Amino acid sequence: MAEFDFTQAIGEARAKYESIAKALDVDRLKADIKDLETQAAAPGLWDDPENAQKITSRLSAAESQLKRLNSASQRIDDVETLVELGREEGDQDSLDEAQSEIGEIQKDLDQMEIQTLLDGEYDERSAVVTIRSGAGGVDAADFAQMLLRMYLRYCERNGFKAKVMDTSYAEEAGIKSATFQVDAPYAYGRLSVEGGTHRLVRISPFDANARRQTSFSSLEVMPELDNNINIEINPADIEMQVYRSSGAGGQHINKTSSAVRLIHKPTGIVTTCQTQRSQLQNREYAMEMMKAKLYQIALQQHKDKIDDIKGVQNEIAWGHQIRSYVFMPYTLVKDNRTGYESSNVQAVMDGDLDGFIFAYLKAASRGELKED
Repeated sequence: MAEFDFTQAIGEARAKYESIAKALDVDRLKADIKDLETQAAAPGLWDDPENAQKITSRLSAAESQLKRLNSASQRIDDVETLVELGREEGDQDSLDEAQSEIGEIQKDLDQMEIQTLLDGEYDERSAVVTIRSGAGGVDAADFAQMLLRMYLRYCERNGFKAKVMDTSYAEEAGIKSATFQVDAPYAYGRLSVEGGTHRLVRISPFDANARRQTSFSSLEVMPELDNNINIEINPADIEMQVYRSSGAGGQHINKTSSAVRLIHKPTGIVTTCQTQRSQLQNREYAMEMMKAKLYQIALQQHKDKIDDIKGVQNEIAWGHQIRSYVFMPYTLVKDNRTGYESSNVQAVMDGDLDGFIFAYLKAASRGELKED
């Protein structure tokens, strides 16, 4: 077994750190923090709770980013010192510890590098994600629920605040659809790469003959828009439907028709919300999602772009999948656009998606994405 090359590994880590620090512009980051601190200290900040929350959230994210950068630099220096001491004293335990620490530093640098690749117009915004079951019957509905859990776990692992806005349950098992909001800096940039059709291959737990089943579900990812972006919607173009919330909930949520579904008749776009106690609150959330979708359509300027903007194919089935999840006859999750794969299916379903997201962002920046 070849001896671990500490000099090369530390050199690579330091070079990557310097590249990240340059891309993130540490001086600009410090200036942003100073500006946000001034805004956060302004009298009457909390007169507008929503704006105050955004300012404090941005400040916290910027401070956390700067702290991570400073910590990475210090850790590289510390591990270099540990290697020198280990070599001088012939201490193999110290060298083993240093090798392990270098691995952890490299993982953290990979995480920070993701943000340097997020430079799209909406990448830094929060995200609204909708999951829909496709071809495959009850297995597809079950798969949609598995994906919902996977993305909520991903948010949990990364410290992202996620809130389920609406869930439509299937009759036998799983869900027909679900919409959740992710409030975190660069949530849209990260999650937008997950938009598209996902394919599951497994032995169906719903088949008495235990046959292998292929099923499909899809993701639509939209950025959350600022309130100061004005989208005029003709009230006559909106059809509002109210219904009782489905699934688990308190006495109020299931006994009143507080859930809201909005339909934009010219485009057929549908948004729903059922998580709030009042019909008015649910309508406001559904209208925010509607404005986000219509705003992107307006930017495209052509109605024939609607399907691209929504990020969902009319047919959620063969020929459109971006990623395959194979549980049987072998275990493998593979992204068709990048070739990135993992045989640890359970880890992926538990939200370990950073490798897939990073691989996509790197391939996209280099123009190396494969056709779906």
